[in-house]
Amino acid sequence: MIDSHIHLHLYDEVEARIEKWREYGVEKVVAVSSDLASSYRTLELKERFPDFILAGVGFHPEKPIPPRADIEEWKCLLHVERDNISCVGEIGLPHYELGTLPETLAHHAEVFKEYIAAARTYRLPVALHAVHDKAAVAYDILQEEAPRLPAHFHWLKAPTDVVKKMARAGYFISVTPEVCYRERDQRLAALIPDDQLLIETDGPWPFRGPFSGELTTPLLLKKVISFLAGQRKEERDSLRAQLAKNALRLYV
Repeated sequence: MIDSHIHLHLYDEVEARIEKWREYGVEKVVAVSSDLASSYRTLELKERFPDFILAGVGFHPEKPIPPRADIEEWKCLLHVERDNISCVGEIGLPHYELGTLPETLAHHAEVFKEYIAAARTYRLPVALHAVHDKAAVAYDILQEEAPRLPAHFHWLKAPTDVVKKMARAGYFISVTPEVCYRERDQRLAALIPDDQLLIETDGPWPFRGPFSGELTTPLLLKKVISFLAGQRKEERDSLRAQLAKNALRLYV
């Protein structure tokens, strides 16, 4: 199993956790970042666990736009650490916090374009946060700025027509443990082709339903795979292998 989107820098006792996750079948994780400090932290973890972590560096879009100095330092980090970086992420457009952020959506869109340009320069895929009505906006920006840039829309929530456009464009789309109990996510999962589907936890984000009160770790993905195999009428082991293959094709 490969967790295609996790905030590993937010976990404690990382070494012990990774050892346990490996014992239970987790092959790798795509560890994304939220700001400059977590980008450095993620790369530190990558150095400690090079075969387990696929590192992403970026700025979470639900936060204020970082200072110009941070963005420039981040670009330097991309240049220096390129061989240790698997993606630019997490980047995208704000939705949930847009009303409380000091900048406009247009301002965030311009910075998003700058991050995309950096990803294109270093030939890196992008791990995207763009949900609900912002998903279509992010899609349009990608098509305008870098139509061939590999992209992963993580934990996507979007109208059916937008999801279908993303699939036709070849983008990867992931579902979380929420797919096990939420009809909205189940409908979306059914739209994603087998070779573009990814699974993730967005850990340590907590989930409800059968996962209520449980710490979010990549081990939850076993139940996600079981659910998806039933939904898609596929063999569990075959689907698990396909999902891992998809993640490696995008991020390695």
